[in-house]
Amino acid sequence: MAKKNYKKSRRYKKMRRRKIIFGMEIAVLLVLSGILFVYAWINRSMDKMNQDTLDTSQIQINSEVKANTDLSQLSGTQVIALVGVDARGVKGSELAESMNSDTIILCCIDHDKQEIRMVSIMRDSWMNMAKYTDEYYEFDKANSAYNRGGPESMLSMLNTNLDLALTDYVTVNFKALADAIDVLGGLDIEMSNAECVHANNYNMEVSEAQGVEYEKIPYDEELGDDYTEVRHVSGALATSYARIRYGGGDDAKRTSRQRIVINLMVQKIKQNPTKIPEILDKVMGNVSTSLTKNEILELGMHAVTYKMGTSYAYPFQLCYGENVENALGVDVVIPVTLEHNVKELHAYLYPELGYDPSAAVTEYSDYIARKSGYDETMIEYVLNQGPGAATDSVVAGE
Repeated sequence: MAKKNYKKSRRYKKMRRRKIIFGMEIAVLLVLSGILFVYAWINRSMDKMNQDTLDTSQIQINSEVKANTDLSQLSGTQVIALVGVDARGVKGSELAESMNSDTIILCCIDHDKQEIRMVSIMRDSWMNMAKYTDEYYEFDKANSAYNRGGPESMLSMLNTNLDLALTDYVTVNFKALADAIDVLGGLDIEMSNAECVHANNYNMEVSEAQGVEYEKIPYDEELGDDYTEVRHVSGALATSYARIRYGGGDDAKRTSRQRIVINLMVQKIKQNPTKIPEILDKVMGNVSTSLTKNEILELGMHAVTYKMGTSYAYPFQLCYGENVENALGVDVVIPVTLEHNVKELHAYLYPELGYDPSAAVTEYSDYIARKSGYDETMIEYVLNQGPGAATDSVVAGE
């Protein structure tokens, strides 16, 4: 009798073990199926993206920078140009064509520190658009470079005026940003009543571009323009907030708002990374980039795992207004001086590397100082919004 029970017990254990193994196999298959489904979804979403094959022969890099080999390999830091274009109603590959780039952000991905830092280029920054070898100057506002010759022209402007070696960019329009924010459930942004008024006005255009119903941010006029509180806003209203140029701070404050929106988006993605595939599916038709699918996925992972560091507006030491306009004949922002600013920029982007300005940067710097009257003796007297400065254009977040 005991033998019979023993045999039954062994058979029961074997059957139980088979069931457990079978159950594990089913679970593994379900997990793999889920992974394959997500991969297929992301891959399909990526196919909507406008991948741009850049003409690298048209991207200028100063000779001294070229001789210094690849900056990102030397420092463990990768810098990508993030571009926002005023492309209301623009679809598909037209994103790579002529239009002003009202937002240019140097996105610095520091792999050694696992940190992301940002530098916004003020749209009215006075930069040389001509090739250094052309032996003439053609200074204009930074936002005009994209309109002159697409991403190659914009990257060339950044490289030659700032001694960089950029070859990668991502361009989005209003709709892409607004759609991404809506997938994340909107943003909670601290806004003044005055900012609400301006955001509501901008939203007439942005909501139309996104294809959504126009809405306003409610506010109490009796509390005054300076009254501030956190408001929960949709993608269209958050994008409208990022476009505001009016009020104190002008374009420097505007670039700060843009970085606030990006920081808040990254924080929400960190809280819910499962939204990434849906965001990609929603926005990729309004994105143009030189990056490959794998590179974009890798950047998405960095957004989730890397911390957000400080961010600033460039130029760091600057001047604009009536004196500059009278001297140059145009209403622009000038660095004081270009050489001084580019040194600070490199110290911020590549803190482990030494840097000496190229002949091109030194020459452009002398030209700006000579034309404007703002040379190195004026540095301590002009607006300072760079690293170490006490200014609200600094944005940090984790």
